[in-house]
Amino acid sequence: MQLASQQFYLIFRYLYHMDKLSAVIITLNEERNIRRCIESLIGVADEVIVLDSLSTDTTKAICSEYDFVRFEERKWEGYSSSKNFANSLSSFSYIFSIDADEAVSTELKTAILHEKNQGFSGIYTVNRKTNYCGTWIHHSGWYPDYKVRIFPKDQTKWVGEYVHEELEFSAPFQEKLLSGDLHHYSYYDYTDHRTRADKYSLLTARKMNARGKKAGIFKPYLSALGRFISMYLIKRGFLDGYAGWKIATISAQSNIFKYKELRRLNKKDA
Repeated sequence: MQLASQQFYLIFRYLYHMDKLSAVIITLNEERNIRRCIESLIGVADEVIVLDSLSTDTTKAICSEYDFVRFEERKWEGYSSSKNFANSLSSFSYIFSIDADEAVSTELKTAILHEKNQGFSGIYTVNRKTNYCGTWIHHSGWYPDYKVRIFPKDQTKWVGEYVHEELEFSAPFQEKLLSGDLHHYSYYDYTDHRTRADKYSLLTARKMNARGKKAGIFKPYLSALGRFISMYLIKRGFLDGYAGWKIATISAQSNIFKYKELRRLNKKDA
């Protein structure tokens, strides 16, 4: 009788996709990264949903090489809108949200498969480790870097559009940290870092201005100094070598840019 009940439960879980996992990725011109990401998901995800914002490189061609990848195209409408739409395309009840420039490590893969075999429940946090211009970063405020990435499709949505979107849950879930790292291949050169950091700073300045935030004349430089000291000294970025120096320096420079832009927007509104 007990064996029959267990078999019924297993069949029930299979039919209702309780132990299957949909990996969801949003892309735009990710030919440099997307193959590594997809390959790392083999054996982990039961399907991969790629929502592409009309790439002009070979992203689509690379994705078409994998029969378990569903490639969809849609005009860019913001981070949260794109991720929520991509989630809606998934077939299974649990989603693994992963960026194109990320890859599942061997240890993390083992941890995910263990939970998958036990039956997913609650939400799962991963520890993201960044490869910066060829160097793995272990300090500088970049590691550990905890992110909720595996979660139930229902009662979950992405919110926020300006810089960093966040997950919002309509019900309380127990959170579990998975062992292993999610490898993040962030920047291939320092120019790329500075360009993207300034982009985020610009978006943040607009967000702050919309919320009525103000910046005094000395704010850009005091903020930059504080950021450098925090990342390089307090968060031990110096232990990351030259990469740690560049991370702290570029972050400080972008802080100057952010608050100068906020001051410009303040004056424009005035």
